[in-house]
Amino acid sequence: MNIFRFSSPQTFYPLAGKLVPVFATLAALCCAAGLYIGFFVAPVDAVQGEVYRVIYIHVAAAWMSMFIYLVMAFWSAIGLGLGTRLSFYVTQALAPTGALFCFIALWSGALWGRPTWGAYWVWDARLTSQLLLLFLYFGFIALTRSIEDPRRADKAGAIVALVGAVNVPIIYFSVKWWSTLHQGASVGAGSSASVAASIKLGMLVMAFAAWFYSLAVTFARTRSIILERERHTDWAAAEIARLGSRNNREDR
Repeated sequence: MNIFRFSSPQTFYPLAGKLVPVFATLAALCCAAGLYIGFFVAPVDAVQGEVYRVIYIHVAAAWMSMFIYLVMAFWSAIGLGLGTRLSFYVTQALAPTGALFCFIALWSGALWGRPTWGAYWVWDARLTSQLLLLFLYFGFIALTRSIEDPRRADKAGAIVALVGAVNVPIIYFSVKWWSTLHQGASVGAGSSASVAASIKLGMLVMAFAAWFYSLAVTFARTRSIILERERHTDWAAAEIARLGSRNNREDR
């Protein structure tokens, strides 16, 4: 199978349509399982008590906010290097989801920080760099939507994504490079903490839930962008007409 044929928006559109319900179902199942493990199976933390359970939302959101930005930078580089339109479409489809996860990470972290640190927010190295990531997402979205010429918008957004990617390793290594209030990694190769297996399992399942959710909404959003950007083509015009006709029948 020649996977490069899926770089064509016309070929990718129906494939994404088939994958959206699959990933959405997997996301729902993983989310239900992860929350059940986190809230009903995992033990209470000996130091923080029940409040630590926000970790099942906070960590998955933080991981995905960083990962999605790196994926955006990757597809931006592909788009600039090879000139593939679909790369820019995917990058723009990823940005709102990345911004959502970044906001959830900051918001849940604030709720976690109040009972553990005594404050909702401190200008900690990790928190500040994570906030900068949210601003990068907002800046990317605002820039790509403010430039009328789609091609110029694609290139400008790609440059922002590539430059902003420098912030991701700063977020990840900030707890090692500087003295911060934020705790180090609880799981992974660099972790020295002893964590119950059920806690690790819950975090892993929630991470998969966030990943599947990101795939589902990104593919759905990419389909919308494809129709908008390719509407001058015969196949996209026909698809838009088909969807409009179906919506009219459903309204009746």
